[in-house]
Amino acid sequence: MLHWRRSPLLLVALLAATAIGACTAADTGARSGTAEAPPRPYEGSPWPGGADTSTERDPLSTFAVDVDTASYGYARRLIADGRLPERATVRPEEFVNSFRQGYPEPAGDGFAVHVDGARPPRAHEGGDRTRLMRVGLQTRAEDRASRPDAALTFVIDTSGSMDEPGRLDLVKDALHTLVDQLRPTDSIAVVEFSTEARVLREMTPVSDARRLHDAVDSLRTRDSTNLEAGLVLGYRVARDGFRAGRTNRVIVLSDGLANVGSTDAEPILRRVRDEAEKEIALLGVGVGSDYGDRLMEQLADRGDGFVVYVSEREQARKMFVDQLPAALSVRALDAKVQVSFDPAAVRSYRLIGYDNRAVADEDFRDDRVDGGEVGPGHSVTALYAVQLAEGAPASARAARVQVRWTDPSDHRPAETYQSVRVADLDPAFDAASPRLRTCYAAAYFAVALRGADDGAPVRLGDLASIADGAATATEDPDVRELARTIRAAEELRR
Repeated sequence: MLHWRRSPLLLVALLAATAIGACTAADTGARSGTAEAPPRPYEGSPWPGGADTSTERDPLSTFAVDVDTASYGYARRLIADGRLPERATVRPEEFVNSFRQGYPEPAGDGFAVHVDGARPPRAHEGGDRTRLMRVGLQTRAEDRASRPDAALTFVIDTSGSMDEPGRLDLVKDALHTLVDQLRPTDSIAVVEFSTEARVLREMTPVSDARRLHDAVDSLRTRDSTNLEAGLVLGYRVARDGFRAGRTNRVIVLSDGLANVGSTDAEPILRRVRDEAEKEIALLGVGVGSDYGDRLMEQLADRGDGFVVYVSEREQARKMFVDQLPAALSVRALDAKVQVSFDPAAVRSYRLIGYDNRAVADEDFRDDRVDGGEVGPGHSVTALYAVQLAEGAPASARAARVQVRWTDPSDHRPAETYQSVRVADLDPAFDAASPRLRTCYAAAYFAVALRGADDGAPVRLGDLASIADGAATATEDPDVRELARTIRAAEELRR
């Protein structure tokens, strides 16, 4: 259910492994007929966030669940191209959530909660009482064979800026692959937009694959970018093709460089409000080396989901085939987390990221206040740096983690929780889970990118070594790529 009093639009994840992100600062994209010059490295002010919070002042840390992974993917693309990302486009939680965690799944709907921790590595600057605490949430995966049929309306950017390699060509290839992989009983519609928007295919069963392939083949780049027109027409087509009992989605694929019509999220969201209330959710996929971060992020952040970023053909194919069908359903609506720290055991805490997902502590159980939507098989991770109180016994409870959400079928609220003791946060870093070590490397890599040169408590070279060690332990190529990306960023900073 979409709650327009609280958030205008649901923007759910399409892909999960590599992604862009979104923030509230100025985007890197054009606002005129041609793209602006690429941003200078570290343009803007240092990251103002990340301050410790005293548990005597506020023992509760409350935030809306966010499954974005976009910021890391876009940063990785820029670094590979020899550019450091703007500070404002770096979101630590999206770096952390870009990597598999291996949390156990719950038996039913909702979440399994996992909490563990460790001492920071020797290279981390901080006192002896500093500890890391990882909060992990996991939903149950969905059997692809049992999912509801899908009615998908693809809204595709065919403006001139999409002519760059890795934009429209990548989108077309992924769509062809998806048409060949969906069920014959699924349906697809295709809308394109540049200066204006037009329908290439009304809602068509995948069993009529030839007509869908022809529509994809007909996509050609043209003029300017009127994202507003594309979404308005896309929702109209989705409304006309609405199928009760199915998963109805609008999927926009764009570089986000809107320069015609409304270029702000709010007016666009208002124009598709009626259709969105029919439970037609919006999924966002970003492409391109110059990317309209702000607009795409606002569409996501003011909604209930996330937008992602892809830059490689094989990656896009894998995501469309392996992850899109599984991500079409929703396991939990309006999910929020509240961590209650015990002042007798924890002196202060710092949540790494989630800066624009904060929720007032008193609104945790107010179901009118927006949370986040989470699909099947998704994990969400938050990393805290905590300062233990002097003399805190190992057996003392350090924190209690509560998660609240509403069931997507009957909209009833539900909660679950998990507690963590001081002793659970005490293992040596080298003895900690390699997935936790990956979280640390990813989170503090983002902290280093967002701050001044001396703003991170650990050097990039040390983070790269930590990521290498975690990659060896997990045999995860994505973690190995993280290590390479950190080293490349270190070279760019010299």
